[in-house]
Amino acid sequence: MRWPFWISLICGLTVESAGAALPLQTLIDATLPGGTLTLEDAVYAGPVQIKKPLTIDGGGKAKIQGTGHGTVVSISGSNVTLRGVRIVGSGELHDSIDAGVLVEGRAHRVEDNQIDDVLFGIHLRQAVDSSVRNNAVHGKGLEPGMRGDAIRMWNGTGNRIENNRFQRARDLTFMNSADNLVIGNRFIDGRYGLQAVFSPRLRIERNHFSHMGTGIVILYSRDVVLRGNHIEHALVGGGAGIVFKESDTGIVEGNTVLHCAAGLKVDAPPEPVGVLEVRNNRFAHNITGLYFYGEAGGHLLENNRIEKNLTSVAVSAPGAGAANIWRGNYWDDYQGFDRNHDGIGDTPHEVWLHADRIWMETPMASFFRNSPALELLDFLERLAPFSLPYRVLSDPTPRMHSKIDSIKDGK
Repeated sequence: MRWPFWISLICGLTVESAGAALPLQTLIDATLPGGTLTLEDAVYAGPVQIKKPLTIDGGGKAKIQGTGHGTVVSISGSNVTLRGVRIVGSGELHDSIDAGVLVEGRAHRVEDNQIDDVLFGIHLRQAVDSSVRNNAVHGKGLEPGMRGDAIRMWNGTGNRIENNRFQRARDLTFMNSADNLVIGNRFIDGRYGLQAVFSPRLRIERNHFSHMGTGIVILYSRDVVLRGNHIEHALVGGGAGIVFKESDTGIVEGNTVLHCAAGLKVDAPPEPVGVLEVRNNRFAHNITGLYFYGEAGGHLLENNRIEKNLTSVAVSAPGAGAANIWRGNYWDDYQGFDRNHDGIGDTPHEVWLHADRIWMETPMASFFRNSPALELLDFLERLAPFSLPYRVLSDPTPRMHSKIDSIKDGK
């Protein structure tokens, strides 16, 4: 349903009248359930609430202007579509989660919108089977810790977050939210690219995270799949590209992690039940390629490409990750040969701790890491050990070539 120009006269307002915004809530209330409200190239007044099945189409030109207080657009009920609108001007209160768009209910679609100058971008609160696609979210100009989340989901199920562009926000946060898909998104300039807390069976595929404190953090969430993501420049505050904390039976496959404090940081569960499968990833140009802390573990790491890291693998203390299974990985510092030309090294690749145990076991000493003094001490330790070194890992079938299987279309 297209509202002609005279509707604004009936409401007593026009675009020209003292620069006033058009009364969008009045138009929403007057549209029948299941109808379509097509907006003009004009500014409409927020905040607004949509509580019935309805399509609002801004054609990429309409703007909904918030007052700088609270949430601009609140959606509830079922089967609401919000498309092609620019939404600006939320409040700045974290307690009330002031957002550009609040989504509650079932089977909603929020797509092709531009959301600017908001604290939280899109807040999904107990949303089910809804889609957030092709939106651009640009947060307020605050310090990372004071920003809101570009996407915040609480107690949501069956939602799809796809092909959105996020910039200058805090995190993408999923809490108590099972069975959701996050695919094809791009996020630049944040604190955590994505954090999942008590959110099992989350699928995170083909996303791009850049210039974060930490890329992807999985906390207390089982059966999470990370596949085909690209993570780079996660260096602030010692952050890592991918972090798993007490989250078993996950899959980390086909990801590229570049120039981070650590490529993968994972705790080892106390028992080898429900371990991680880490395969076909590339960890390169990181300060530490992979870092393990906690118990002995038992994770499976195979066919990964581990190259050009300052330290390939580190542990919090001797014994951490000792039960991990390494198989068929490419190591750029492998020193063996392949005399039968089968592409597999003739001898296992082993990583031993010598003087580098000092900074791994004593965090305060990490300030002197790679200093000339520690490098000299490490060289002397390897040349003529005066203490017993510790073996971190042994890969019995190291690859001689760096090619790994690619991940296409999330398969």
